[in-house]
Parts: sequence; C-alpha cells; structure tokens
Amino acid sequence: MSILENNAELARRVAEVAEVAGYLWQKGWAERNGGNIVINITDCIDSSLRQMPPLEEAVPIGTTLPCLRGCFFYCKGTNRRMRDLARSPMENGSVIRITDDCAHYQIVADRPIRPTSELPSHLSVHNYLISKGSPYRASLHTHPIQLVAMTHHPPFLEKDALTQLLWSMIPETRAFCPRGLGIVPYLLPSSVDLAEATIETLDQGYDVVMWEKHGVFAVDTDIISAFDQVDVLNKAAEIYQSARAMGFVPQGMSQEQLHQLAQAFFLK
Repeated sequence: MSILENNAELARRVAEVAEVAGYLWQKGWAERNGGNIVINITDCIDSSLRQMPPLEEAVPIGTTLPCLRGCFFYCKGTNRRMRDLARSPMENGSVIRITDDCAHYQIVADRPIRPTSELPSHLSVHNYLISKGSPYRASLHTHPIQLVAMTHHPPFLEKDALTQLLWSMIPETRAFCPRGLGIVPYLLPSSVDLAEATIETLDQGYDVVMWEKHGVFAVDTDIISAFDQVDVLNKAAEIYQSARAMGFVPQGMSQEQLHQLAQAFFLK
C-alpha cells in the first residue's frame, strides 16, 4: 500500500510533482533522465509515517546538513525519466528521511528507489533555505531550451544582463519573476562547487539560477510556483529569439516602463 493512500496532503503534493514532470517533458526540457525535483514534505508527515522502518540501510549524503535533521523529502529517482515520473510518481521517485546525524538519508517509501545523483546539491539548498527561515519547500532543475541557448553568448552572462533583457520582453516577466535570473558560470554538473555557487547566488536574492550551458535551478514555496518562474523566463527568451529570427533586435520595454511595472506590482 502506498503511503499516499491515507495522507491527502502528501498525495496532493506528489501529484503536483507529477504534473510538473509532465510539463517538463512536453516542453522538451527533460530529455532522457534530465532534470530533477526535490520537495520538502516534512510538514505533512504524520506520526505513523515518522515511525516507518527504512527500506534499506542509511546512505551517506556526502556532507552534513544540520538544518535537515529529521526532515522528509520526496525526490525523483536517479536515472528515472520525467515522462515516467509524470505517469507513476511513486514508482519513479521515493520518500527519504534525513537521519539524526544529518549526514545520511534513509528511503522509507514506497520502493527502494535511489534518489537523483544531484540529491546532495538539492539538499544543500534546502538546508540553506531552512537556515534562512525561508518558506520555500521545492527545488527544480531543468533544461529550458531558449534560456540555455542564451548562455552560449558571453555578453548575456554579465551580472543581470539577462535579467534586464528578459524583463523587458513582456510585462509578466517583471511581475512574476521580480528577483530576476542569477548566473553561475559553467561548473561540473553534480559537483560540490556547483552546489556552493548556486547557494551563493540564491543568497544574493535570486529565486532562479541559470547554470551556464547546462540548465536552470529554481526554488519556491511549491513545485508549481518554481516551474511557473522558469516558464515565464523562458517565454521571454522565446520572444527575444523570435524577434531576432525575424531579422530585428527587439526594442524591449524602457527602464521607465519597467519602473512603472515595479510600482504597480509593489516590486523592488
């Protein structure tokens, strides 16, 4: 029996993950087993689930994360495809519990499916979010085509260059991605260096971080909201690239227009 059967809130959140996984596949942002989703589900774990025995021995995280003691996460499985996760989330993902030493995790449900190889990076971000008192409980990594393409052009990698450009393409980008897009220069995927650089960029005030020539990492209160931010940013990138394909450089909104938007939506 799945742990979702007697926990409506947990079932709802896992269903959201499955929904987003389907969107990522449909958009072409999740080739093969590309991309990852990790959500903090600690607040909807009841006493019976807390006492569940592990399905296998504890696995080292590779680092110690003191803010995650006793926390529970739902994670996409390693080498699992988003299209399969969309159809069967508990057959392509697992629920894990962080042990009291904050350095290991145990798989507690539904099956002994090892989490994503990028789990240490995602958990390090969640540890950071909790340490800051953030309400964010979801992390998403995916490969949005137009945004990744733009990172192959060095001028776009300058601090806030992409933010200003994307904000200017359509009003919704400024309204719904008010913190813009942080940039992390290329680093080895799944590396400690990449995790640390991502946390450093989030600490500068961004919610969405662009990994040069790789993909996007986004955090938000839930996985739907994290997806929405990436979706809006990539739409702005599509508009820019469509204009260039038509043979002109898009004018974009002026700084005054962007300022008016910020005032209208109470943005910083």
